[in-house]
Amino acid sequence: MLRWTVTFVILAIIAAIFGFGGIAAGAASIAKILFFIFLILFVISLISGRKKV
Repeated sequence: MLRWTVTFVILAIIAAIFGFGGIAAGAASIAKILFFIFLILFVISLISGRKKV
């Protein structure tokens, strides 16, 4: 999941350099959504990993 986030961030940066505003905004928003999903799943895995009872 983190790999997809990095891919879309790089795509957004490249599109912004070449002046494709719509593509850059779309890729940046997808990267942001994937990052937050990854962050939530990471926190859930940390919490569930600590509860070894």
